[in-house]
Amino acid sequence: MNLYRWFAAFCGVLLATAAVAEDDKTPAAYVCTFEKGNSWSHEGGAYKSATPTPLSFEITNIDLEKQSAVLVIDAKQAGTLRVVRALNANSFLEVANEGFLNLTTVYDLDSTSNTYPAVHSRHFGILGQPIFAQYAGTCTGK
Repeated sequence: MNLYRWFAAFCGVLLATAAVAEDDKTPAAYVCTFEKGNSWSHEGGAYKSATPTPLSFEITNIDLEKQSAVLVIDAKQAGTLRVVRALNANSFLEVANEGFLNLTTVYDLDSTSNTYPAVHSRHFGILGQPIFAQYAGTCTGK
């Protein structure tokens, strides 16, 4: 029984150390660019796909402990983000004023390209028509 308690305490220390190390690798801000992707709209009973316009934005004031960040578009604060931490990635969730969702997942640094691979998804609607988009891109630390 004592061995079990010791092992549980040891695992807790390892997990805490890993979390601290991960925090040290996360930049305080990202500049993200998404040039590849696809979007879909539902019209007339069927989905239609299209290539969306490339987009870029910044994620600033990243605070992993408070699970918060700020979305910046064209040098203006555009919203607040919630942070969801995962192994080897952090996801930034925006709940738009209308209740629609945007999600950006930024993965750990790719040492080959010296960028952070990222995926951005948008789920919204216009005039009652469902529209969603999925982008692939990269972020750089700022």
